[in-house]
Amino acid sequence: MILGTTPRPPSPFSIFIAAAIFACALGLSGCIPLAITGVAATASVATDRRSTGAQLDDELIEDKTAVQVLERFKGNDVHVNVTSYNGNVLLTGEVPFESVKTEIGEIAGRMAKARSVQNDLLVGAATGLGSRSNDTLITSKVKARFVESNQFQINHVKVVTERGIVYLLGIVRPAEGNAAAEIARTTSGVQRVVKVFEYIN
Repeated sequence: MILGTTPRPPSPFSIFIAAAIFACALGLSGCIPLAITGVAATASVATDRRSTGAQLDDELIEDKTAVQVLERFKGNDVHVNVTSYNGNVLLTGEVPFESVKTEIGEIAGRMAKARSVQNDLLVGAATGLGSRSNDTLITSKVKARFVESNQFQINHVKVVTERGIVYLLGIVRPAEGNAAAEIARTTSGVQRVVKVFEYIN
């Protein structure tokens, strides 16, 4: 969840769940076409190493943290990205004061199901549209190179870019994490790579 800019689009998982609830509320017949249109979303969910419950928890952590930060610091030139993966919360963006950075970290840490918080908020002026557009482009390039490399399933690694710094989150094997980091590191425009992985054998 991003504050201070256009909100992130809902994930295929959240779209599928919301659509399923709505369609089924209209009657059994409404669930039939949904089973077809939701195939891609369900496939993505099924191959995710997080449980379905953990995926829902992550979205709740992101949304609730964002809402509380917005309510607390509205109008204070705060740009915050909240990313949660299996309860591991990453905070990126820019805030005007160290005290604001600390308080936002505490807000995230109080979320139910939040297991850890990596507070990488920068104390300084918020980035502009040009910088954020470049970050979006870098994220797209990294993901495209993940697909081309075919060394791991792309949905096992989440990519977040802020000021050219690429953060990699996910539940991965060491070899997968190293491969993802090397691909990101050698992608044009990337300033630095930070691994926020949870490792499995």
